[in-house]
Amino acid sequence: MYTTLISAAELAERITDPNVVVVDCRHDLMNLAAGREGYAIGHLPGAVFGDIETQLSGARRGADGVFRGRHPLPEKEALVETLRGWGVDDDSQVVAYDAHGGMFAARLWWLLRWLGHEAVAVLDGGMAAWQSLGQPLSTEAPAKSRGNIAVRAPFVPTVTVVDVMLNIQNGERTVIDARAADRFRGENETIDPVGGHIPGAKNRFFKDNLQADGRFKDAASLRADFTRLVERPEQAIMQCGSGVTACHNLLAMEIAGLPGAALYPGSWSEWVGNPTRPVATGPA
Repeated sequence: MYTTLISAAELAERITDPNVVVVDCRHDLMNLAAGREGYAIGHLPGAVFGDIETQLSGARRGADGVFRGRHPLPEKEALVETLRGWGVDDDSQVVAYDAHGGMFAARLWWLLRWLGHEAVAVLDGGMAAWQSLGQPLSTEAPAKSRGNIAVRAPFVPTVTVVDVMLNIQNGERTVIDARAADRFRGENETIDPVGGHIPGAKNRFFKDNLQADGRFKDAASLRADFTRLVERPEQAIMQCGSGVTACHNLLAMEIAGLPGAALYPGSWSEWVGNPTRPVATGPA
């Protein structure tokens, strides 16, 4: 069972196994059609396409009309239906990949763990690692038999915007922001309407989890990095712009042997949806 990463060589040996379900999670926040277009041009053999906007996220506004962020969590039953359509069973080994160092694949990794499915891993190095081995791509969309995955007890915790607001007052937990340093400081904000960060948060750009070739750093290096930010992983609240790249930091912590940190799904986009919430700018 692979529960964090799988190498391109390991996947190449197993990709024809009917128990392995491969999901292409490529995406572009500035061009929402780019992922599906890339999938049509060429994807890993047998892979299905997972759409960050429509399948791996829920409605931006709740039943009460309140904005929940740019990529809120999907309803669990809706997500399960998507996964069953991809042929995912309770015992399937799911492998998620993208072309962005795991930026989007980590979202599916976290979502499956949220459903209580343990056998899910990110392809380390993504498309580039696969192609560097001379492995083929396909343009065929596979026909999948319906899977039987069910919702089980989650492996991962979450917190709400109320929890994060209370934490500003009591300071019991450490908020870690996965966005680039300039956006964290409130500079060059091009996605959300307000720049800055949650007061008291620390910054850990998700790309700092990677080596130059796009593969994750080793466990010891990641452990050293994250223990400088937070003493105990269960004290950490991970967030980003909209709850996507925070999952990359959560995956890195899992690789490092530091499980237990919580995701704030709404993240910065939900936070600034209410102008009464406090905003900080500048370095941490």
